[in-house]
Amino acid sequence: MTQGEAFTSADGLAGLTAYDRTGEKIGSVEQVYLDDRTGRPEWVTVKTGLFGMKQSFVPLSGARRQQDELHVAATKEAVKEAPRVDADQHLEPDQEQDLYAHYGLTRPGGTQQPRKPAASGRDRTGAAGMAGAGAGAGMGMGAGEGRNAGAREFATRSGAADDSKAAHENEMVRSEERLRVGTEEEEVGHARLRKVVVSEDVKTSVPLSHEEVRVVREPIREGDRSTRANIGEEQTEVTLHAERAVVSKESVPVERVRLETEKVTETQEVSDTVRKEQIEFDDAKGERNAKGEGMRDRKQGPRH
Repeated sequence: MTQGEAFTSADGLAGLTAYDRTGEKIGSVEQVYLDDRTGRPEWVTVKTGLFGMKQSFVPLSGARRQQDELHVAATKEAVKEAPRVDADQHLEPDQEQDLYAHYGLTRPGGTQQPRKPAASGRDRTGAAGMAGAGAGAGMGMGAGEGRNAGAREFATRSGAADDSKAAHENEMVRSEERLRVGTEEEEVGHARLRKVVVSEDVKTSVPLSHEEVRVVREPIREGDRSTRANIGEEQTEVTLHAERAVVSKESVPVERVRLETEKVTETQEVSDTVRKEQIEFDDAKGERNAKGEGMRDRKQGPRH
């Protein structure tokens, strides 16, 4: 769904899970604030802080919706450090200007229209004025007096808003880029365990026995009648035996081999180029000066 299609109305925005521009989860969307003039959603409040007890204003400028996710253009840190505004009240122009300045945005079209929560069908100030008029009529006050009281209240609030706007007219916001380094896991290769068959020559020693022939001579004693003399040719033989090596093979398991992974952490230096803004000012002598962070050599007095 495109941005234009998603944010022409507040339908479906409340309850989405908000993520910052790096994909880090911020919190759940609670309220949607509409432009009083166009009726289009301009801001949402997102639960932040410990246990989600705080609501921070986040601009819908540059945001996009993906199913049940709302991806905003701001960072989670910027959302957490946004100016504190009561999420249940009407968003006044000076408050919205502070929010735009915090996020480094320009108010679209230069409009000074206040924003109201989408859940409220009308401006909270107007509702209070109507209630005041009704109460005045019940106490004997005329309808004209009730309207005059509402007008005086609006004039007072408008004057305070103009003073706040004038106080910010001579200011500008200096921004700078900061490195946000995270980690992501990627596939760097494969380790394979493979079994192959190889041949090798093995030598071993084995004892072998064999029979040998030797001649034994034994004299015949006189008077041994069992032995007769027999003159003539004669032969006899003896069978000889010997052991020989017989080789056979058998397969036996000898060990188990497996692959295991081990996570090793090492430190790597990451460098990049960041941009930052520098404030230059021309003094009364026409000399140009440049200052870095906050122009710290100038003491600022209390603002009235």
